[in-house]
Amino acid sequence: MPAFSLDPEQITWCAELRALAAERLKPLAEKGEPGRVNRPLVAALGELGLLARLFDAGALDLCLLRESLAQVCTEAETALALQGLGTHPVAAFGSPAQRARWLPEATAGRAVAAFALTEPGAGSDAAALALDAVPDGRGGWRLHGEKQWISNAPEADFATVFARTTRGAGARGVTAFLVPSDRPGLGGEPLDMLSPHALGTLTFDGVPVGPEDLLGEPDRGFRVAMHTLNLFRPSVGAFAVGMAQAALDAALAHTAARPAFGGRLADLQAVAHRIAEMATRTEAARLLVYAAATAYDEGNPHNTADTDVPRRSAMAKLLATETAQYVVDSAVQLHGARALQRGHLLEHLYREVRAPRIYEGATEVQRTIIARELYASHRRERAREGAPYEEEPSPGDGRDTTSHAEEPTS
Repeated sequence: MPAFSLDPEQITWCAELRALAAERLKPLAEKGEPGRVNRPLVAALGELGLLARLFDAGALDLCLLRESLAQVCTEAETALALQGLGTHPVAAFGSPAQRARWLPEATAGRAVAAFALTEPGAGSDAAALALDAVPDGRGGWRLHGEKQWISNAPEADFATVFARTTRGAGARGVTAFLVPSDRPGLGGEPLDMLSPHALGTLTFDGVPVGPEDLLGEPDRGFRVAMHTLNLFRPSVGAFAVGMAQAALDAALAHTAARPAFGGRLADLQAVAHRIAEMATRTEAARLLVYAAATAYDEGNPHNTADTDVPRRSAMAKLLATETAQYVVDSAVQLHGARALQRGHLLEHLYREVRAPRIYEGATEVQRTIIARELYASHRRERAREGAPYEEEPSPGDGRDTTSHAEEPTS
């Protein structure tokens, strides 16, 4: 079997993305206010066609896009990913009217999107979602409650909001709505996070929504969430791989040039072996991310029940985010105190790299998903061999413990 590799066009595209990030996006990112939406940066992503690429490309292209931007400008990567996360449900499940109203604005970078799932008491436990959608007696609902750690909140122009329309039904009683920011009763505050990303709260005090605001079907909102997260999970891993590669490159350059003990740091076996370990883990994570994205592209993303997409997506996010944490931390150690100075690349990456191990499914939740999928596959295999078969819950059936702690970064 030949080794997996990108084709020449993909390699060229990644190089072009890194150049664009350095020349066009990084200067805009440096002018932005940490923790707030950088609208000039979002607009530039739209002008360059990168936001539109989110919706007409596959999962592998999304991974290459996020990895390439992350190597050069994490702020641009995060702005792109947050926009994609909030807009994808509209692209995939929106009505013709919703798509016509919001997709052109979002892909041009003129309208900023949010993905509002997580609540103060409901992150990993989707069945505990408590934002209440109360029937208004006229065919619509009133939303009451709070969302927390929400991408681009409270500055977004519209949000994909998940609310409970049927009590006592777990994840099966959740509905997705498209809620414009000018709805009466909608408020919120920005949050000051370790990573300088645009996150905040959203408060709902009787916010009106109607049938025309539905994304998908009533009580089927968890499907909207899982469809979005199954696509974006591998690309969270790609974001992590991009940061790991940036840290590895910095560590290689530093240890090759830094004088130490009559030679260079790279001459020390302990240092060389650490670099080798960093490189090996980064490449392994990259290949697993690409494999998960390819599985998504080659499968049926609208029905993952009989595919290995959830397992591969969880594995990719798990390995890539844990690897990035290790690689960035190792790079800081090899640089010494200079890497801890405010403004140093590694100081920046050290703050950036922590959050992806939590959002869009914490590491512990990914392990739960992986194990569940493996055991479900084992039971199906036994059933094909003639053993008694009993279907067990898999991620997305209402008893899933998939974390949706939104965007402490991308």
